Amino acid sequence: MMDPKLQKQIINTGRTFMKHSHMGDNDDFESDQSLSYPQPPLVKANMRAAQYAIDLPQNFDDLNMKKDFIQILMERNSSRVFTNEPMNILQLSFLLWATQGVKEVRGKSYATMRTVPSGGARHGFETYLYIRNLDGLEPGLYHYLPMEHQLEFLDELENAEETVSNSLCGQSWAFKANVVFYWSFAAYRCEWRYGIYAHRPALMDAGHVGQNLYLACTALGVGTCAIAAFDNDTCNRMFALDGEEEFMVYAAPVGCIKSSE
Repeated sequence: MMDPKLQKQIINTGRTFMKHSHMGDNDDFESDQSLSYPQPPLVKANMRAAQYAIDLPQNFDDLNMKKDFIQILMERNSSRVFTNEPMNILQLSFLLWATQGVKEVRGKSYATMRTVPSGGARHGFETYLYIRNLDGLEPGLYHYLPMEHQLEFLDELENAEETVSNSLCGQSWAFKANVVFYWSFAAYRCEWRYGIYAHRPALMDAGHVGQNLYLACTALGVGTCAIAAFDNDTCNRMFALDGEEEFMVYAAPVGCIKSSE
């Protein structure tokens, strides 16, 4: 059992982190942006050669989706039981676009306008996937390239069921999803502008991404469940993250579910 004093210390640290966000709290602070340091890239480059990039379809009008927004809000919920029916690449393409799709690039690659809000339009997240059961794509690990709206194949995954379960702290039900979304945080992308104040709004931004996934899934008639319990070391190994400049912050399995009708 954790020492109560240590537990209280950790709680107070968390509360202080959530309260520490106002620029006026530290008048001496200067961001790397204000110091004219070079801006970091807006997105992570291809991790493998270009031939591993897969163009994603964007004919979203062909999807059989619910259009009534009130109905979508009312039906949004968390799903942990999946039917094992296959999803298709157009459905996945829509979910990727809905959560991190680029609508516009501002200035000389200064910022991206996306389908989700982000403090200062920094969009500090990278989207990784484990795909298990999706028509048109081989099972394995993938990375989303939002600028090109492409999916980059990274590698096969050995001992996939055990590894995915371990990556989500033993939540073995998640492996039955068609695809598991993993979002990493490329920290300096936000720190360049906001420095010591970058991290609380970044977690808010993660919530925006997760909610868009929920709403997009509800519109498609598939299910998801946001997960905050993940094992950093396992996730880092899966997607070759250094765990310092880029590390996991959120996950969500997505899969076919029984119709509520």
